[in-house]
Amino acid sequence: MANALVSIQIIPKTKNGEDVIPYVDDAIAVIEESGVNYEVNPLETTMEGELSDLFKIVERMNEKMIARGSVNVISQIKVLYQPQGIEMTDLTGKYRS
Repeated sequence: MANALVSIQIIPKTKNGEDVIPYVDDAIAVIEESGVNYEVNPLETTMEGELSDLFKIVERMNEKMIARGSVNVISQIKVLYQPQGIEMTDLTGKYRS
C-alpha cells in the first residue's frame, strides 16, 4: 500500500505568454508514464505512491517544463504522509458512486 498522497498544481512560465495547457498536459503525461495511481482534478492532480517516488515524479515534471521551454516553474504541492498506508479512496470513497 502507498504511504503518501501528493497533490500538485504546476504553473509553468512560458517564454512568450503561450497557453500553459499543453505544458500541463505534458506534466500529466510524466505522471502517466510513471505508472502511479493518479487523479486529475480541475486545479491539481493527486498521485498515490511511495513518498520518495512521488517527489522524483515532481522533479521530472519540473524538468519537463524547462525542457519544453518554460523560463521557470511554480509547483504548489500538498503532501499527506502516512507510513501505515493511505489511498485516495480512503479520503474520497464516500463521495464516489
